[in-house]
Amino acid sequence: MAETLRDILDAAARGVFPPADGGTTIVSQPSARDAGVIAFTAHSVVFTDEDPDWVRRTLAGTDCDRLAATMNVRFLAALMDRTGRASDTVDVLLTGAALPGEPPLALTEIDDPGHPRVASARRRRDDVRVWAADGGVLVLGRGVAGRWEVAVEVDEGVRHRGLGRRLAAAGRHLAGGTPVWAQVAAGNARSLRAFQAAGYRPAGSEVLLSAMARGAGCSRTRS
Repeated sequence: MAETLRDILDAAARGVFPPADGGTTIVSQPSARDAGVIAFTAHSVVFTDEDPDWVRRTLAGTDCDRLAATMNVRFLAALMDRTGRASDTVDVLLTGAALPGEPPLALTEIDDPGHPRVASARRRRDDVRVWAADGGVLVLGRGVAGRWEVAVEVDEGVRHRGLGRRLAAAGRHLAGGTPVWAQVAAGNARSLRAFQAAGYRPAGSEVLLSAMARGAGCSRTRS
């Protein structure tokens, strides 16, 4: 049976990654919402419903090292043009194993569909739940291929006190015993440090292609 993106992600969460052979695996989109590219160590996964032959021809035409081809701007631009989709950034993709017990800080669940953080999360995730802490927000929902994704937000006035780390750790307690994933913009060093301090391990890099109208992608925010 052919691998699905979910199969690949579940294995990666266990520490079992695609072979570091310089290759590219092409799989179908897990949903109409989600298409994109994940680059693991020396192996990439392109998830799209476009013709795999077109993907391989376009990768070959980037005229760059095959290890870098899937994240090369020429390929990503061609894929966006082909699909009519948009993207905002290349994210570092991290994963953390589930943790037992209660989260390490007090949280109050927000059950308000009009809350800006709830509305934003529901545009790109399912089964979204949002919690507020003193000075921060934690979002948990099912994103790409049904994986649990966590995002955190910390108020400017309470930063540098470890709240981001505790919120990120809380996500590992709240996902029902399954691994949790986080997407962090590569330049967001502060957030990367918080997730790594909370026990998340870098797994690769990821570009998501959204079906949003062109120009709207850059308005999205990620932790």
